[in-house]
Amino acid sequence: MSATLNLNSRQQRILWATVQHYVSTAEPVGSKVLAQEYNLQVSPATVRQVMGVLEKAGLLFQPHTSAGRIPSDGGYRLYVDHLIQPSKATAQQVGTQLSRTLDWEGWSMEALLRGAAQILATLSGYLTLITVPQTSTARIRHVHLTLVGPEQILMVLLLNSLETQSMIVHLPHGADDEEWDSEALARELQILSNFLSTHLEGRSLSDIEHLDWGELGREFERYVNGVRSAIQTFVRRNQSASPAPFVISGFAEVLRQPEFSELQHMQSIVNFLEGEQAQLWPLVFETLPEGPSSRQLRVWIGSENPLEPMQGCALVSSTYTREEVPVGSISVLGPTRMVYEDAIAIVEAAADYLSTNFSANLNQ
Repeated sequence: MSATLNLNSRQQRILWATVQHYVSTAEPVGSKVLAQEYNLQVSPATVRQVMGVLEKAGLLFQPHTSAGRIPSDGGYRLYVDHLIQPSKATAQQVGTQLSRTLDWEGWSMEALLRGAAQILATLSGYLTLITVPQTSTARIRHVHLTLVGPEQILMVLLLNSLETQSMIVHLPHGADDEEWDSEALARELQILSNFLSTHLEGRSLSDIEHLDWGELGREFERYVNGVRSAIQTFVRRNQSASPAPFVISGFAEVLRQPEFSELQHMQSIVNFLEGEQAQLWPLVFETLPEGPSSRQLRVWIGSENPLEPMQGCALVSSTYTREEVPVGSISVLGPTRMVYEDAIAIVEAAADYLSTNFSANLNQ
């Protein structure tokens, strides 16, 4: 938008001041107030003339004939893309709070994400949504086989998302008692576990069906069909799985925003987040190419959002990764009258924190 509008420095400054004032007060602003409060070094008449230009360009509008002006969605977009930088102080605060509070050694994944969501909601004043790690993008860290009966093995997959998946593998009938000696079976299962871990480590669930079983000796033939069937079931289960659910925090915080004081508006958002999370998924997590550029920030402002219940909101989102592979997303959802400098800093800092700790803690 800025490329076609070619705003000069004065117009940019007055647009910036208008957004700043409206974000702070939730009240339309007039030229006299801007001239006095933001040291624009021009007369109110000049400010009024520039605001008229910005209104004609679709960046400001008057909610009422006698009122001052407020930013449009397009005004916010230009403001976000070209007139601000994420707050370094806020980013540092986020990193400090997360590091001091979250216990990666003692907490479950759900507890870690819930704790992170609560911290981000408190710091931002908005709803925070964090997806649990996607199993479809997770990679195998370890495979363990345990004898649980004379003809049953428990197969456990540990994923790099900290999730475990397990299944009972049934062995063929008809073996004599000596063949089912528990100590001998335990030794064989340890060898087989090591083989599977070595060959499957780092591979995703979607590409482990083509394991070369020919490297195993004849003594392991009785396990092959059962283990192969279990792996195929794991793959089918995860291919048909719904998008990962959201951990949500901050309803109390966002109710303090005047835009959400109307019960009907807030109720529509609550209903949407409770029942239509699958529609939100493409906005906050898309399958991106692997590599250093795989993470990126997304900011949806008002009418840009294709989901009707959220068209009065702003959504700031980024993915967090494990070894450069996106596995989940972090988002804050609030009014379009959002403190974008803080919201962007919060999301980016939290994504950096989770990405760093996923890789560091899961490689130990």
